[in-house]
Amino acid sequence: MNFLFEPPAIPAVPVRGETALFPVNRIFCVGRNYEAHAAEMGFKADREAPFYFIKSPSALVESGATIAYPPGTENYHHEMEFVVAIGGHAFRIAQEDAMSVIYGYGCGLDMTRRDLQFAAREKGRPWDLGKDFEQSAVMAPLTKAADFGAIASQRIVLKVNGQVKQDQKLDDLIWSVPELISHLSRFYHLQPGDLIYTGTPAGVGPVVAGDRLEGEIDGLAPLTLTLGAAA
Repeated sequence: MNFLFEPPAIPAVPVRGETALFPVNRIFCVGRNYEAHAAEMGFKADREAPFYFIKSPSALVESGATIAYPPGTENYHHEMEFVVAIGGHAFRIAQEDAMSVIYGYGCGLDMTRRDLQFAAREKGRPWDLGKDFEQSAVMAPLTKAADFGAIASQRIVLKVNGQVKQDQKLDDLIWSVPELISHLSRFYHLQPGDLIYTGTPAGVGPVVAGDRLEGEIDGLAPLTLTLGAAA
């Protein structure tokens, strides 16, 4: 096949215990999936239905990287997340079958240009400028689902320069992982390579050049990120 120019490399995530990489197809993100985080964003959490936004696979960056402070923002935020990696096909899948299509789990950061997100939200516009930009989807190596075990009360923690900023448990998720997969599969044909960022706990906040971020979820490979100077 001939191309007019060399196509970009396929975004991919390492897997614990594997030499082969997990190729990333799409990145789905769940909004306001912890009650306390919804409150700090000025909303009351509800069970009406989960909602989503999407990040481009090209936004992916591996744990351990040093990235530039992004352009266009003066309020750049961290959002630590439990990420589900899909390894099977699912369309209109029942909740009771949803866990069967999971390949594994990982620590992720949904980096956010909060000022741009809020400006768009106030005008009823999409969040793309605030959410979908280069190096805004940080991922640690995946852990296979069988090695992680059941999703329960594992802690999800984010530290900035050694200080704890986010600290909650996975069983505080408003929408559980099987609920999210089942609901999302009503609107998309989920495929191997899809990632689902399941939402962030309370405690999101700004970071600046020179900051070091460390994220942990019990049973998963930890995540680190260092912020460099502005791009």
